[in-house]
Amino acid sequence: MKVVVAIDSLKGSLSSLEAGSAISEGIHRALKDAEVIVRPLADGGEGTVEALALGMNGRIEKIKVTGPLGDPVEAAYGIIDETHTAIIEMSAAAGITLISEQERNPLDTTTYGVGEMIKDAIRKGCRHFIVGIGGSATNDGGIGMLQALGFGFLDVNGNQVGFGAKGLKDIEKITDEAVLPELKECYFKVACDVSNTLCGDQGCSAIFGPQKGATPSMIMQMDKWLADYAGLTQKKYPKANMNQAGTGAAGGLGFAFLSYMNASLESGIKIILDETKLESYVREADMVITGEGRLDGQTVMGKAPIGVANIAKKYGKTVIAFSGCVTEDAVVCNEHGIDAFFPILRTVTTLNDAMDSENARKNMVSAVEQVFRMINQLG
Repeated sequence: MKVVVAIDSLKGSLSSLEAGSAISEGIHRALKDAEVIVRPLADGGEGTVEALALGMNGRIEKIKVTGPLGDPVEAAYGIIDETHTAIIEMSAAAGITLISEQERNPLDTTTYGVGEMIKDAIRKGCRHFIVGIGGSATNDGGIGMLQALGFGFLDVNGNQVGFGAKGLKDIEKITDEAVLPELKECYFKVACDVSNTLCGDQGCSAIFGPQKGATPSMIMQMDKWLADYAGLTQKKYPKANMNQAGTGAAGGLGFAFLSYMNASLESGIKIILDETKLESYVREADMVITGEGRLDGQTVMGKAPIGVANIAKKYGKTVIAFSGCVTEDAVVCNEHGIDAFFPILRTVTTLNDAMDSENARKNMVSAVEQVFRMINQLG
């Protein structure tokens, strides 16, 4: 039997590859001669760098960059030398988890460190970029990132405007003479699973501003500043469209990528499945295994396991999912390509014990072994 395993991380417990390794061990306990191929899986959010870099013979780079409040932070990103690809999570440099709740203020937070990560990767030979933009602490329209890459957002005196959304209000002129020359050779696939526009009732300021520390008055100000910034951008780059779906992602970072760089916004899971070439492995498999930390009704809304199942069903493959826990509404997954799913917990336990990495690994191995013992008997 040939089994392809592509499981998302069990966040806080097992990485994608660790979970896949545990599944492989469980299968081999029941079917010693089974051929098991473990492929990395992520959805463009947390864990994407590790899953893709380590799962595709890449490496992890760690560099000091400007954090969301201007202080240095250590950020990690992945490089796959074979394809000159960099895998970046913007949250590593400008994520909301990098600052305390008391410090959250989108008027001050910047994406400058994201641009520094991109610049570092370019200097190390990367020209193809996969960028996850979830979990941002920012609402600066991406100008911080663009400043780091050499774009000028100049005030009335010809100086670069300050960091954060408050810098937007001072922009009088946009320049690109000092942009890193190699940037024109680069292409960015941006993992974006939100459809919000840059401005308006469904814009980034109104929808995501409050969780980043914005007050109602801040939201009104930022929305106006972003609209003015978008207008200046469109005068210089006619392709800029503030009403395009996804431009409001990560506080307007989606707008910056689409307007200033060679970029496309795509579903996170679609990018990952394409980059890992999972379909070529699934095509030759007898069975496909997937899963995630919590399988529920939201899993069918574009999450990684359903992406795997959709590919498997193109070729008529059986799909089994394993999960840390499942909810009652997870049954909807059976209508979206997952033939059967199994929670891995073996006893009533505390959340801390359930999420302990070693416990999670043992539970995964045991659950998989028993399922495949049954498959062996039925087969």
